[in-house]
Amino acid sequence: MTQHHKLAFIGAGSMAEAIISGLIQQKKMLPKNIYVTNRQNEARLLELKEKYGVQVSSSNEQVLAEADIVILAMKPAGVQEAIKTIRSYTSENQLILSVLAGITTDYISYLLGHKAPVIRVMPNTSAAVGSSATVISPGIYVSDKHLAVTESLFKAVGTVKQVLEKDVDSITAIAGSGPAYMYYLVEGMFHSLEELHLEQELGRELILQTIQGAIDLLKSSNQTPKELYLNVKSPGGTTEAGLNVLENKRFQEIIIECIKQAAERSREITKEMSTIPENTLR
Repeated sequence: MTQHHKLAFIGAGSMAEAIISGLIQQKKMLPKNIYVTNRQNEARLLELKEKYGVQVSSSNEQVLAEADIVILAMKPAGVQEAIKTIRSYTSENQLILSVLAGITTDYISYLLGHKAPVIRVMPNTSAAVGSSATVISPGIYVSDKHLAVTESLFKAVGTVKQVLEKDVDSITAIAGSGPAYMYYLVEGMFHSLEELHLEQELGRELILQTIQGAIDLLKSSNQTPKELYLNVKSPGGTTEAGLNVLENKRFQEIIIECIKQAAERSREITKEMSTIPENTLR
């Protein structure tokens, strides 16, 4: 569905690269149909061109003239200035996808000043290996056709779920920030190898496979996470000894608080960055 489209990235950061990498690896789009621009860093553009074979330019006009799908992937803090510089090169015939945390579809429409369809997309960096958990939320000018194109595009880099935009901040705390929590946990497991005087490469391989196996079982089993860990636990055994530490340290409560704080910060950012002046006419 997306092979014939031409895709422009405004911004060339880690999220843009993750999506580009996933689209090309999954053969969803040809490199020649992907265009990338950023404001200043030509070295970064050349890096992406050399690595993926995509089209790059420092000219917004040139990049946007070729595109029927535009992905806003600049830093959210610079969204006002960035859209101001590209607004005259955009049109209502283009599909605008935003991966900007804290920026609503209404606010992007307000900045664009026209009725181009805008869809808010929240992938995570696992898109680089085709394993993102992505949510999409349509703005008011979006049709079913626009949603179908967006779903097809991001299914190439993982799973896609459509959600209400009011829920995006909460989901960001789980799906958007979630990989970082996982990496933090794994980092601790890696550090334990030193404490146990185990060979690093062997331990790393076993840890990663253990995590992968747990994920596979969670996805294939009808049992709850609690039922699964109780299956491993036996009275007086090693698993019980480890779980007792997690329970005594209130590990699950910490995880819940972690996610709640991330969601609250996401809501704060949205309020700070997406407030439309009250006297603005829609």
